[in-house]
Amino acid sequence: MNQQEMLYGYSSVVIVTLLFIAMIVLNEVGFRIGRFVQSRTDSEVKSLTGSIQASILGLLALLLGFTFSMSMQRYDNRSMALIDEANAIGTAILRVQLLPEQFREKAVNLFQEYVGLRVAIGQLDLTKTEERNIYNEKIANLQNKLWSVAISATEIDPRPVTTGVFVKSLNDVIDSQGKRNALLQMQVPEVVLILLFIVFVSSGGIMGYSAGLSGKRMFAPIVLVSILITLIVFIIIDLDRPKRGLIQVNQSVMIELLNDVRN
Repeated sequence: MNQQEMLYGYSSVVIVTLLFIAMIVLNEVGFRIGRFVQSRTDSEVKSLTGSIQASILGLLALLLGFTFSMSMQRYDNRSMALIDEANAIGTAILRVQLLPEQFREKAVNLFQEYVGLRVAIGQLDLTKTEERNIYNEKIANLQNKLWSVAISATEIDPRPVTTGVFVKSLNDVIDSQGKRNALLQMQVPEVVLILLFIVFVSSGGIMGYSAGLSGKRMFAPIVLVSILITLIVFIIIDLDRPKRGLIQVNQSVMIELLNDVRN
């Protein structure tokens, strides 16, 4: 997890709950201010306020769509990275049979342990930095052992159509693991989320102010709109939190690979 991401350590439920409360509070404050200045405001200003309200709501819709697209794209990238890594490992395991016979059993055993570690770390919260570092050290150690096996095998059988093919597959395994780790660190920039939150809360205030100018309270519709927007914000935040939120990348591909390797 990037150290500059301050919001990541807080629960998405807590964040959206506070946002919802802030929006409702600002809506009420805006309504009271609107009622206070209602008698001193002419129709032209009221019409202009309605235009400003429409602009802010339009900006909110734009930010919601933009941010949702960003978070969804990152979620899809993490899902594809998991599939690519599982495929790379599965291919490498199949090509173990191309190694000289004395290396096959050791390579298979190392891959069994390797896949088990990848499944375990794949289910570990990114905020548990120390535990993830321990797993990453074990994974790096296994990669070194597998690479040592590949080097030893090439000394006995240097042919590119046998050992060389396995070496390429092992290199793909290491690359896919690095790519997947890099994608875990890619979230929607926090400044974009903060801007979304500001516009979100401000929209509640301007809706309340506009309602105050008209002299008609629209509490129920505004609460309904606030709940719907809050749910969208919650989905955006949750999609952007690998291994932490409710929406997580499905690990079934890697788990099936682990079961196949152990059988």
